[in-house]
Amino acid sequence: MATKKTITLKQVKSPNRRPERQTATLTGLGLNKLGRVSTLEDTPAVRGMLKKVQHLVQVEEGK
Repeated sequence: MATKKTITLKQVKSPNRRPERQTATLTGLGLNKLGRVSTLEDTPAVRGMLKKVQHLVQVEEGK
């Protein structure tokens, strides 16, 4: 069985003074504090969420 690709996200900027939608997107990605790391499956939905908050996170491609 093939392994699923993953993406590791790290929050590097604060969502303070950002639109509520961006704060909600960070929470949906499992990020809500600076320095928090989340590993998620690489799906189109996650990629779309990532694009909305790309200026607040750092991305590492997984396997």
